[in-house]
This record gives sequence, C-alpha cells and structure tokens, in this order.
Amino acid sequence: MAQEVDAPARTGSRAPVLAGAAAGVASVVLGAGIGELAAAVVAPASSPFSVVGGVAIDLAPAWAKETAIALFGTNDKAALLVGIAIVLLLAAAGFGILELREPWFGVTLFALMGAVVAVLAMTRAEATGLSWLPSLLAGLVAAAAVRFLTMLARGAADAAVARAADSSAPADEARRRFLIWTGAAVGAGVVALIVGTAVRAGTQTVDAVRKALHLPTPAVAAAPVPAGAQLDIVGMTPVVTPNKGFYRIDTALIVPQVDPTTWSLRIHGLVDQEVTLTWDQLLALPLEESWTTLTCVSNTVGGELIGNAKWLGYPVRELLARAGPQAGADMVLSVSIDGFTASTPLEVLMEQGRNAILAVGMNDEPLPPEHGFPVRMVVPGLYGYVSATKWVTELKVTRFADSSAYWTDRGWSPRGPIKLQSRIDVPKRDQGLSPGKTMIAGVAWQQHVGISKVEVQIDGGEWREAQLATAISDDTWVQWSIPWTAEAGNHAIRCRATNKDGETQTEVDAWPMPDGATGWQQLNVNVA
Repeated sequence: MAQEVDAPARTGSRAPVLAGAAAGVASVVLGAGIGELAAAVVAPASSPFSVVGGVAIDLAPAWAKETAIALFGTNDKAALLVGIAIVLLLAAAGFGILELREPWFGVTLFALMGAVVAVLAMTRAEATGLSWLPSLLAGLVAAAAVRFLTMLARGAADAAVARAADSSAPADEARRRFLIWTGAAVGAGVVALIVGTAVRAGTQTVDAVRKALHLPTPAVAAAPVPAGAQLDIVGMTPVVTPNKGFYRIDTALIVPQVDPTTWSLRIHGLVDQEVTLTWDQLLALPLEESWTTLTCVSNTVGGELIGNAKWLGYPVRELLARAGPQAGADMVLSVSIDGFTASTPLEVLMEQGRNAILAVGMNDEPLPPEHGFPVRMVVPGLYGYVSATKWVTELKVTRFADSSAYWTDRGWSPRGPIKLQSRIDVPKRDQGLSPGKTMIAGVAWQQHVGISKVEVQIDGGEWREAQLATAISDDTWVQWSIPWTAEAGNHAIRCRATNKDGETQTEVDAWPMPDGATGWQQLNVNVA
C-alpha cells in the first residue's frame, strides 16, 4: 500500500497546480528584478521590460495604438508595461506548472524566453555591445529559480502524501521551506527592481547637465503673450502650457538620456554637401524664439493631446540651405536617437515664413528630457508624427517615393497637415450647472493658418458667434467664449471654427487614423 502511495508522489503528478504557478511567478519576479538591475548597470536602454515594450509598440497595428491612446491618453506607456507584466506573470505561472509536472520544460522555456529577448535587445536602435546581457541573465536566473522551487514543491507534495498515509509522519517542514524560499525569491526580485531603478536614476547625469545649462539669449525674441490672450474664466486651459503639463506621446518607454556634449546632427542624402552640427555649434548660432502649438495626430475631437509653448531654436531651413537640397528631393526624414523617424515635406521646412526649428528650449528653459533634450524639431502646421521628432540626430533629404517613416509604414498619411478644430473647455463634462447666466468657452486651432471665428450651437438651434480672445499668433491656438443663460434640463452644446482662409470646420466625423480627426465636439450638460 505504501508503494502505491509513494510512486505518484515521486513523479510529482500529485503536486498541486497552485505550487507550480507560485514557483513560476516567483521565478520570473526574481529574474526580471535581476535583469532590470543588470540593465541599470550595463545598458539602461535595454532593460527586459523596455525591450519587450519597444517591440510590442513597433509591431502593434495602428488600431491598437489608437485604442490605447483613446483609453489611457498619455498614460499609454504605463498601461503597456502593466499589460506586459500581467502577460509575463501568467506565462510564468504556466511555465512553473509545466516544470512541476515535466521537469526541465519550464527551465527550458524560461531560458529560451531570456535568449529571445536578448536577441531582440540587439536589434534596437539604442543597442550597445552588452545590450543582450540583462535579458539573458533574467532568463537564466528565472530558469534556475523555477528548477529549485519546483524541487521544493515536489518535496512538499511528497511529505503531504506521506502524512496522509501515516499520521505519525513529521510536521510539514517541506511545505514551510517551499513557502519561505518562494517568498524570498519574490522579495529579492522586488528589491533588485527597486535598486535597479535607483541605480538608473543615479547614473543618468544628463538631467544634472540640463539643470546647469544656461541657454543663450535669443537673437530674435518672441513677442510677449498679448493682453487678453488668456480668458479669466474658471476652468479654462492656460494659453501657455506649463512644461510639466505638456502632453507626451512617443514610442520611447525609457526616456533617452542624451549627453549634449556628445550630441551631433548629420544632414545628408540628396544634398550637395553633408553638414554635421555639434551642440556647441548649434548654441553659437543666432537662435530664435517663437510660439507654436503642437498637436498629436491621435487627438480625438475635443481631446487634450495638444499644448502651446514658447520654443527657442534655429531655423531648419538655414541648415538645409547649407547642405543644398538637390532637384527632385521633396522630403526630409528626421531620425531620433531611439530609431524613430518622421517624414516632413521639404517645402514646409524651407518655407521662409514658417518657424520650423531645431529647438533647444521650451518655455524659457532647456527642453525637458521627456520632450526631447537636448534637441528636437518643432514645425508649425504639421501633426507631431511627421514633424516633431525628439532627440533628433539626423536629417536625411530624400523623396517620398524612396523613403517612408515610422508611422507611415503603419498606414498613416505621409504628410500630416493640421486640421481645423475647436474644443469646449467650459463647462466641464459631467459638471452640474445651476440655472442662470454662465459662460461657454474653449479653444480653437489650425496652426499656420489661424482662426477667424468660432460659433456655438445649443440644442440644435441657430449658430451664435463667440468672442475670440487675442491670438498669440496664427501658429498657436486661440481661446473663445460666449455667454449663456442656462435653463433647467439637459442640453447639447456644439462648437465649430472657421479659419482665416474662410474654411469652416467640417461636421463629418472621422477617427484620427490616417491623418487626423474631424467633426464637431458635442458636450451634453445637465442644468438643475
């Protein structure tokens, strides 16, 4: 009888599924923590999570990207990392169960996963000679841990079977040992992750360099914000967006840390001569200030992926003129240090009256790292995906027929001019209103064209013209307002803008894909 009970216990067939799942999860937490710590020391841009996340972003179809931004907005990266963590934990639980039932299966899968991510790390634009190490180390540590923990789990299962057959068997020391080691693996992994994060922060000296940097006085200063540009209405969006509140949509899970002393820009391709520009050379040029509102192509009607700032930089047209674009060239492919590319029409960058710049400053301070420090592009009148390349290191003069960019490869329009749009900021959605006099207010924009009027419609009635605030320039948004005597009940408020060319904002609803959203925003409010 004893032999009949002990035989299956030795094979592990009676080991509980929960123990295998726990072993797998603990192993991956330990491995991931060690991998992140190793990355912080040898290759900060190649942490296992950032590699997997970067590949996921690159492979995601356009609809998935739009859905993520629609659901999570500027928290899309955090949502992606959480999603990766959940999938990883579920896979790890499965690996642990496999290892418990079939020894070496889970070990092999963990090691293989680490090797695959290590290979992917070497394909990333920011890869260095040791970029493979963190992911491979993470996989091997997880493999060794799952082997050890599942051996303890089998021992605990064997002890449980023995006690079931003989009540005089010793207390469950094996089970206690398994729980202690499993908890220790999780704890060690979490500590390694925390230490890795601290090490990464401590080794990123770029922010210290940025804080010590004094930008030169502009040769051409921007005009001050005119009186009346900011409406004195509670709840209105600031006409100048603070740097910390400026939206961020890009493909970088880890913000690139670019030392300005080693930064350079290469202009090449269909040019008469290549031009290379260093940081010191750029700062020595007569820099210009300008106001420009940037908009993400993923911004839905009434959305918040838009911001206005004062930028300091040097006209791109002047640098392109040095290089001498050749006949037939019609596009400039800008390249970021992290491999992102954008396709900008050459004629737009060469336009004399457009403040398309290589920006080094934002609202009177050096660019924040998450907004492209040390250098980014700013081009009025184009969506960011075809113009606003951050951490830019290269401008390739080429043709639309010969080259394509990151998002155009994924089905987006290659040129991306800004579409005419307006938004209601006041009252807020779901804000309760009392009957009586109040204000309806918002913003409107079509950069490099300008806004001539905004109209408001309530409950399908006649369109009433709103009062425009003073615009900073045609390259920025403008605020508007209109008084309203609110009556009790539910009301639908809509707005539309007309630009300075006489074009009125279209009512046709269109999703952002492939070249920007259209339609009139409708805000439903309850007055009681």
